[in-house]
Amino acid sequence: MHCETLRFTVDRSGQRLDQFLSLNLAGYSRSRVSNLVHSGRVLVEQRRAKPSTKLKSGQVVTVLPALIQESNLEPQSMDLNIIYEDSHILVIDKQAGIPVHPGPGHPDGTIANALLEIYPNVKRVGSEDRPGIVHRLDIDTSGLMVVARTQEAHLNIARQFENRTVEKTYLALVTGTLAREEAIIDAAIGRSPGDRQRMSVLENGRQAITRYKVIRRYTNFDLLEIRLLTGRTHQIRVHMASLGHPVAGDKIYGREFDHLARQFLHSAGLQFSHPDTAKRVKYEAPLPGDISQFLNFC
Repeated sequence: MHCETLRFTVDRSGQRLDQFLSLNLAGYSRSRVSNLVHSGRVLVEQRRAKPSTKLKSGQVVTVLPALIQESNLEPQSMDLNIIYEDSHILVIDKQAGIPVHPGPGHPDGTIANALLEIYPNVKRVGSEDRPGIVHRLDIDTSGLMVVARTQEAHLNIARQFENRTVEKTYLALVTGTLAREEAIIDAAIGRSPGDRQRMSVLENGRQAITRYKVIRRYTNFDLLEIRLLTGRTHQIRVHMASLGHPVAGDKIYGREFDHLARQFLHSAGLQFSHPDTAKRVKYEAPLPGDISQFLNFC
């Protein structure tokens, strides 16, 4: 939600209105942008338009303010492992088992609730149900996340993700022995037709690119360093399962193992340009004990 009129000048012709707004409104998905346009709050050259409207360079897109509404999100006390903070951003090492924002089955007890408790002003950043949140990790994935403390930082980092200039490095243990020690997986991902809660490799899905490198081989597992070149839902888990080597402990795309309480997937490295200084910054987080101890049983 925003409470002021926003204006954007189109930088190049041929873009759809919904695509243009998804890039320029931090925290807004394509479907949410579509609802915004249909509500009549988006004007192109002071005229209402459709989500599919093709824009021309130099046109002005106006987004009118929403009626002020109170968010249902409540501040909640929770320990966050904050490894870096300044007046623009936070970098968090998220524990596994904690959802990033409210969703089906977990209405509270999220990173978003904790952020409101510690930084009340973050409620003005991004969307009302995901304050400060620029990207997310699955509930059972641990590791690094960047959070924006200002709307300017939110928009800046969201654009970096969209432009694929954020470098995200994961550590994952997969079952079996991969035929190639290094490879790039370029396979589109979309909602599984048979189960909308799962993602699948689909010919008509959205482009998804994963690069992996084996850093250690065990008898029945490979430990991988993985870099995401795109950021699709469950991307690593789906891509590795598609090769027949699912992430160890993955309850949806693989199977569980004794001595491993959750999927062996950790966001270990995050690199991006600081939204205020433009300086390239890099953060790292070691494997947490709940999964690193499983390597003793491999």
